Amino acid sequence: MTAKNPLEGLRIAVTGGTSGLGLALVQQLTAGGADVAFCARTPSSVRHTARRTGASGIVADVGRKSDIHPLALQFAGALGGLDVLVNNASSLGPLPLALAADTDCEDLERALAVNLLGPFRLTKALFGALAASARQGRGALVVNISSDAAVSAYPGWGAYGASKAALRHLTAIWAEEARGDGIAFLSVDPGDMDTPLHALALPDDDPAGLKRPETAAAEIIAAMLAALPGRVVETATVPA
Repeated sequence: MTAKNPLEGLRIAVTGGTSGLGLALVQQLTAGGADVAFCARTPSSVRHTARRTGASGIVADVGRKSDIHPLALQFAGALGGLDVLVNNASSLGPLPLALAADTDCEDLERALAVNLLGPFRLTKALFGALAASARQGRGALVVNISSDAAVSAYPGWGAYGASKAALRHLTAIWAEEARGDGIAFLSVDPGDMDTPLHALALPDDDPAGLKRPETAAAEIIAAMLAALPGRVVETATVPA
């Protein structure tokens, strides 16, 4: 590993890797020399992204409990271990966005299943692989993608905001508890981005005023590398 190519050889798993921020992460990580596996729900999108990037694609729904252990096994098997897990897949809950009093319980349950329980279950299932990486001196990191809706109360964003707030706090708790195992945890708010998820939530927003997912991905990768031993890199050198 050289300072010029700090991603080389890192084993990284990304959920929700076929669009928006997840796709930008998969593209930049593979371009930088990382070994990447990703998952998404739509088989055709998974195949297309795998062909474009060379990453290992897995069809799975992180919001479905029965998918988690097979997904964890496939991630670890495809990569030969795991150094970094990026819990990126997200659900808005009700569409169009609805006030809390108008939100169906099933929509809240879906947001919690994807945004909170999915990352919890997948991290738990991969905890042993991450701890093994830490013991080997490679470093181990879990990155949970958060949102400003986790800390600010926006009308209509109840299901999404509540689930992301819970994920943000769970990340902080796990960071304390996993320190002895050598596993670091980061909660990252990428900002408002020009992504399909944002367009679903706010279709009237002007994309020109939103951050590009490629920019957010580069920032997240820089934070990721700074959290891993011997991998610090300037933001400008991250492949875009």
